[in-house]
Amino acid sequence: MDPRAISKIKERLEASKSPVALTGAGVSAESGVPTFRGPNGLWKTYKPEDLATPEAFERDPFLVWEWYNFRREKIASVSPNPAHEALARLEASKPSFTLITQNVDGLHCLAGSRNVLEIHGSIWNLRCVECGNSSENRDVPIGILPRCACGGLLRPGVVWFGESLPEDIMNAAFEAAEKADFMMVVGTSGVVQPAASLASVAKRAGAFTVEINTDSTPLSDIMDERVEGRAGEILPVLVTA
Repeated sequence: MDPRAISKIKERLEASKSPVALTGAGVSAESGVPTFRGPNGLWKTYKPEDLATPEAFERDPFLVWEWYNFRREKIASVSPNPAHEALARLEASKPSFTLITQNVDGLHCLAGSRNVLEIHGSIWNLRCVECGNSSENRDVPIGILPRCACGGLLRPGVVWFGESLPEDIMNAAFEAAEKADFMMVVGTSGVVQPAASLASVAKRAGAFTVEINTDSTPLSDIMDERVEGRAGEILPVLVTA
């Protein structure tokens, strides 16, 4: 880590009044959650269109639930890592902090974060395809083809390919980015829209922008500072107790 960059980022973060963070799969990967992209991603085995679309669920809900049960079991076996814990401490010290995440694993909440915008939903939420009722369920395994009290089939409460992101949560995310005076983008590929545009929104509004990632991304060039490395090693340095 570059000591100069770390010192500058810490100074700007400590002085910020409206900090925001956007996190992606790289943060959860450090806890052992498989990613969708990259050489070890889940897409290496399964094609997205086979499993994560409304059409796939309508065509073969058994297959889709088999995969999501595997994912729920995998996530249930891991714990928040130092990056999750550092962001929870940041919220405790700065109540105005907003955490926006592309992850559906719920590890931020498990670490103690409360002001979390899960823009892609949560794998622990279930939604009825008939009545629309939504509720949290952390049973592992949940069983194949779970059903609502109304008799309708329950589906994972995540945003699938071809579906719109929840309007209220996205509005809150863009509002937070527009009001931010400091924004860090952590462990995200920077290619999934509209999340990838949040950093640009914050920067145009005058925020100091930081990227933390093991690799360069399409967002790297617009950042005020970039720290290359693992979020679990860098964030605890930036967010002291």
